[in-house]
Amino acid sequence: MWKYVFPGIAMIGVVFAFARFSFGLFLPNISQSIDLTESNAGFVGSLAFASYSLALLSSAYLIQKYGQLRIIKFAGWSAVIGLAGIAFSQNFSSLALSSFVAGLGSGWASPAYAQIVGSTFKKKDKDSGNTWINSGTSFGLIISGPIALFFTDHWRLAFILFAAIAFVVTLWNSKIFSATNASDSNGSKINWRVTVNKAKFLLCASLITGISSSIFWTFSRSYLTAVHEMTNGESVMFWVLMGASGILGGIAGGFINKFGLSLAYRLTLVFMQIAIWIITLPGVLTIYSSGILFGISYIFMTGIFIVWATRIFSDSPSLGVSLSFLFLGIGQSIGSTIAGTTIAAFSYPFSFTLFSLIGLIGLLVPVERLVEDGS
Repeated sequence: MWKYVFPGIAMIGVVFAFARFSFGLFLPNISQSIDLTESNAGFVGSLAFASYSLALLSSAYLIQKYGQLRIIKFAGWSAVIGLAGIAFSQNFSSLALSSFVAGLGSGWASPAYAQIVGSTFKKKDKDSGNTWINSGTSFGLIISGPIALFFTDHWRLAFILFAAIAFVVTLWNSKIFSATNASDSNGSKINWRVTVNKAKFLLCASLITGISSSIFWTFSRSYLTAVHEMTNGESVMFWVLMGASGILGGIAGGFINKFGLSLAYRLTLVFMQIAIWIITLPGVLTIYSSGILFGISYIFMTGIFIVWATRIFSDSPSLGVSLSFLFLGIGQSIGSTIAGTTIAAFSYPFSFTLFSLIGLIGLLVPVERLVEDGS
């Protein structure tokens, strides 16, 4: 199993932490170099979400047409090209195009790996395999944080380094997975009405989690510098700790198998909302505890969604993961817009408290017995 999990972890780290999330870490320096306005920077960020959503929507079709092994290569090369493009961008247009290309890989990779795990791994290893591969985002955040500190004034070199790492990881995946006997997804036509109805509880849970977590991903560092008056280095350390703690999300598969999907989902949801709320409490200990707890619970939760999706769609795991992550992303897009409005109208503490309460609505979402048993 681990022969395939390790390159999977590396690829998820590349396409999420490097190609999708690192833009925000370097945004002040990028804006100064290319003379971006705040609206231009926001548009570039929205393009990354748009490409992620487009990739998720197209992943089921592309996996059926080209096979999951080839889609993993597509994901890797989109990261390489996009990251290199960002590194050499001289204006807003080239930066926007490069950001769009870089974001595609994050939407293609997770469904493709879910399909490979579903068709290649033994039944007892599937949940653990999926959740450990999903934890790759945390490993990527651990690497990107120190790079952001070291290359603060040389962001182009950082993105060249990201592109080089992405290149090596893509070659590694190409070598490992070309030797597998993973079968391609079946080519049956998808009935979207039946499919969405089948996954309605999963999609509700994903949407609510996306909304509640959005304020943390988008505004936690701003909160730390604006309200808690942390330095840039201290806020980046908060980011690194959040990423490092997320590695524990890899054990989600084993936890689910021992305690059940329903209990795992509800406990993780509660801990995530606690993490979102306690950042409002003054003190270094509570602030860093918030980041650590959020890192663990967020990666744990996305692992739970992958397991939930693959149990519902055992014949086409990539389809379930695509839909779940799409609704998670939609929730984050909606939530970020609402959070910005409430922060401007009220305050950071009010908004973080409000979003933690919104997240608790997810406790009302049922987990079907059939899915919880994995049968």
